Amino acid sequence: MSLEPHEFWQTLDAPGTHCAEPDTIYHSAYPATLPDGRQLVLPIRALPDGEGAAVASLIVNQAAFAVEDALADIMAEQWRQMSPDVVIGVPTLGLPLANALARRLGHPRMVPLGTSRKFWYTDALSEPLSSITSPGKGKVMYLDPRMVPLLVGRKVLLVDDVVSTGTSIAAVLRLLAKAGIEPAGISVAMEQGDRWRDTIAKADLVRGAIRSPLLQTTDSGYVVATRT
Repeated sequence: MSLEPHEFWQTLDAPGTHCAEPDTIYHSAYPATLPDGRQLVLPIRALPDGEGAAVASLIVNQAAFAVEDALADIMAEQWRQMSPDVVIGVPTLGLPLANALARRLGHPRMVPLGTSRKFWYTDALSEPLSSITSPGKGKVMYLDPRMVPLLVGRKVLLVDDVVSTGTSIAAVLRLLAKAGIEPAGISVAMEQGDRWRDTIAKADLVRGAIRSPLLQTTDSGYVVATRT
């Protein structure tokens, strides 16, 4: 399972191509499994926490269109029965997925959140934001005031690319709550570990197309961490 950095997220391998048993030792990549058994090889990235933790990474806007389409197909089917009225996209990597889901669910549009402030945005509809891949301060999420009438009183589906620690999704939920909006569901391409369950209120609303565990560095390679 040796790939060059630019080769990740480009192909879906046949079921059973890669071993993903609980006691497997991984070296540079982790194979996430789709519901139909196909596997998507993800690069392993060590976290900058100094404790040897690592995660399998998914960067949707660098993926092949076929991979993005496969993930979007799964996500749309997970929520089709719920029949959401509106799809909200979380920047940055949640936006192409939200677009894809809205189209698959027969919607004429989706509602994007933003991190670039327009002059008509308000502080009242903003929330500080951070994530495992974008640590630090200074990033702010905004809800365009003009979009609020599309969301209030509607069955809303929130879409993002990955949920890991849950801090970014929790911030988005706080932002939407300021406008009186509570999503009926949260759709993600990948659930990364389980730490987010302690951070996100109503974690049972989250559904991912694929899952990957938290990993831990050992002398032999990476193993699935006890704390996932």
